[in-house]
Amino acid sequence: MSSKSEEAAMRELRQRRRQAAREKWCQRFKEWSWFAVLAEAFLLALWPAGATIALLIGIVFTFLRFRTDRDFKFRHFPFDVPVCLFILISGASVLGSPDRGFSFYNWYNLVGVYALTYFLVGQQVREIKQFKQLLIALGASAVLVILYGFYQYVFGIDISAMKWVDGDAFPELRKRVFSTWENPNILAGYLDIVICLAFGLFVKADSKPKRVVLGTFMLAAAACLAMTYARGALLVIVAIFILYGMVKDLRVLAACAVVGGVLLLADPVLYERLASVFTKVDTSSEMRLAFWESSLAMIQDHPFLGIGWGAYWMVYPEYDFYLQGADIRIVHAHNLYLNYAVEIGIPGAIAFLWYLFGTMIMALRQKFLPPAPEPVEETPFDYNEEAAADVELQKVAESVKTEPAAPIIPFWQDFVSWRDYRLLAGLSLGVGLAILSVALNGFTDDLLFNIPSSMFLWMLAALAAAVAAVNAGNEEISEEE
Repeated sequence: MSSKSEEAAMRELRQRRRQAAREKWCQRFKEWSWFAVLAEAFLLALWPAGATIALLIGIVFTFLRFRTDRDFKFRHFPFDVPVCLFILISGASVLGSPDRGFSFYNWYNLVGVYALTYFLVGQQVREIKQFKQLLIALGASAVLVILYGFYQYVFGIDISAMKWVDGDAFPELRKRVFSTWENPNILAGYLDIVICLAFGLFVKADSKPKRVVLGTFMLAAAACLAMTYARGALLVIVAIFILYGMVKDLRVLAACAVVGGVLLLADPVLYERLASVFTKVDTSSEMRLAFWESSLAMIQDHPFLGIGWGAYWMVYPEYDFYLQGADIRIVHAHNLYLNYAVEIGIPGAIAFLWYLFGTMIMALRQKFLPPAPEPVEETPFDYNEEAAADVELQKVAESVKTEPAAPIIPFWQDFVSWRDYRLLAGLSLGVGLAILSVALNGFTDDLLFNIPSSMFLWMLAALAAAVAAVNAGNEEISEEE
């Protein structure tokens, strides 16, 4: 009997050790995969290759977490169907490419990165504190991008040889900052996104320190945006603020007018640049119109599968109605909607737009209510309103009662302390407006041709889905005290 008891005790001990080891590794995989998410968010605008490395590391640890943590279940989001359709149809477009090997290589590298970003962020972000940490990582990265943009503007960059502006139409324009991004237009699209995110949080902020920090950040980002001289992105952010001000709060219109007026008065070249949209057509505008004409012709000839993912530069010379054989490689249509329809066909473009606008509407329509106050149970020592003696005692107590002084909270502690429903409401509004900025910028440029910009969009879409899941009460929210 003793021998059997010892064997049973040993088996139980080994079982406990295995369980303890399993829990230890589950916790490690959880921490490591989350650190990878934060690293990707921080590095995306600063070092895209590093962000991709962090993404791949995060994917590995996420799959290990799925295998070891029984409580970590795969969750579905409202727009998984269009995402899957986009991936499949864009992959099928490779069959229509003049160089299938190139298009396939381009597709599985880029679409793979987008889908993995959506998967990683969507599956990992499940707790309120994670939303806060991710916003801090994105905000810190944006601050560095903006500071570097100011550095470029102050110390000067001669862009005369960079073909970013028509020198004949704008002879005085010699500086267009691009910070850590490839060119000023891509930086401007990024700044539109971060301004929208900050604005969403600003609207839902409940204290002065929060508004001061977010307002200062938005002003700095707006100034950096002006330094890009990107007409489309500048008009897009103005249009978003005007639309929001007309629908929600007229004070936004007044603030937009003041900031815009100061920037235009401070820089006459910026005024000339924006006025050119309505007064004259420069080389940049002429080329865009020509690219759109060529793109429409491509869509007519390849409506279903398109010309192949990433094959625009190979097919464009056959539809060149403007450059006429000039030694210039045209890599995209300078229009998001036309570019997707050209490369992956009309069905693929519809799937992407379903996902894009569906996510935007979902984020903008989210409603967040404060938690209901907990009912206070009556005690025998509470005042009884029906008893005359208790009524007199209550009057005496109220006459001598003094309001306790509000506790003084340090500035930065106040800024980082958000009530959960306000943080989620601000994030959801900001993400919705950010996606709207991408959609509006898409009419004059294809910002998603830039890989980090696309990864950023897919990250925001995953965040919107995660916020909706938490708001629906489908996830266990871990409150941060």
